[in-house]
Amino acid sequence: LSIMTTLLALDTATEACSVALLHNGQVFSRYAVIPRLHAQRILPMISEVLAEAGISKTAVTAIAFGRGPGAFTGLRIAVGVVQGLAFALQIPVLPVSNLAAIAQRACREHGAKQVAVAIDARMDEVYWGCYSLIDGEVRLQGSEAVLPPERAELARTAQGEWFAAGTGWQAYAERIAVPVYASDAQLLPHAEDILTLAQGMWQRGEAISAQEAQPIYLRDQVATPKQSS
Repeated sequence: LSIMTTLLALDTATEACSVALLHNGQVFSRYAVIPRLHAQRILPMISEVLAEAGISKTAVTAIAFGRGPGAFTGLRIAVGVVQGLAFALQIPVLPVSNLAAIAQRACREHGAKQVAVAIDARMDEVYWGCYSLIDGEVRLQGSEAVLPPERAELARTAQGEWFAAGTGWQAYAERIAVPVYASDAQLLPHAEDILTLAQGMWQRGEAISAQEAQPIYLRDQVATPKQSS
């Protein structure tokens, strides 16, 4: 990442609301667990990190955000803010999986190397994804899915020990038949980890345009079967 690259990351997909800014190699961030207050707090938080870094929003090169899976309302807020800023500033966006963000945080805070993430998806289901840490960045093993806790499983190629992270482990731990050595069921996504993952995406040229920024609900495919004519 060149020293000229300034990345902003934000997340409102779960109970947590957070913003992180990478500028001149330094990270500035705000994080608060404030259910239902995301819409009021997200813009002030963005202003605070920009002020702390001493820059205006026109200095931002790209915006990363937690694209889901997560709460419908929270994801709409994130996409609305990201699109508004990206259109106004004419800059690209970097959509990051919220499951990956939780896995990255488990590596950062718990020293985990392999993380099985479950977010409570309500309706007796979990959002599920398994990640391995490779070169400082978590990579998805298998695919992300929304499923009943009993159907959660590690990727076929999975080896070694796994750490459990996310609210799905709080709600359904006894129903998830995946062996883990330790867990943090309180772990929510943090914009700092979205920033870490976004840096890799930026270097690989995976940025997209503002209008392409869409939330990923994972449930869409199942919720609206196409009518066969």
